[in-house]
Amino acid sequence: MRATLLIGIGIMAAVDEIIFHQLLGWHHFYDLSTPEIGLLTDGLLHSAELVAIVAGFFMLADLRRQHSFVPMRGWAGFFIGAGGFQLFDGIVDHKLLRVHQIRYDVDVLPYDLAWNIGALILLIIGIVLVRRAKATERSRTGSIA
Repeated sequence: MRATLLIGIGIMAAVDEIIFHQLLGWHHFYDLSTPEIGLLTDGLLHSAELVAIVAGFFMLADLRRQHSFVPMRGWAGFFIGAGGFQLFDGIVDHKLLRVHQIRYDVDVLPYDLAWNIGALILLIIGIVLVRRAKATERSRTGSIA
């Protein structure tokens, strides 16, 4: 799950950075300084997300080479990573540290709710998949014994 957890974090960071930072231009990763610093922090976030994605795929390739990759656990890790990044961003970055908001000059409550509820949905999907994977593994182990 660690491999796909990293991939999930990286993919969600990329979705955030590409859609909200670049295409919509709603915010930068760090909005408490100049626009140049905002762009620099977006670049740093983009670099970090790429490192996470590449490292995750290298780890995943190693698991597949060893024939130890469990797809359901992989998907669980992906959803938990994506939802975890999104929830961390929504609570820590947006509310606690206030390094940026989803959007400015509007009522942010609907955006915050959508962002954090979306994160919770992704996390719940991941948790359900972990439980299913464990149940499947228990039933296979129980039927062999």
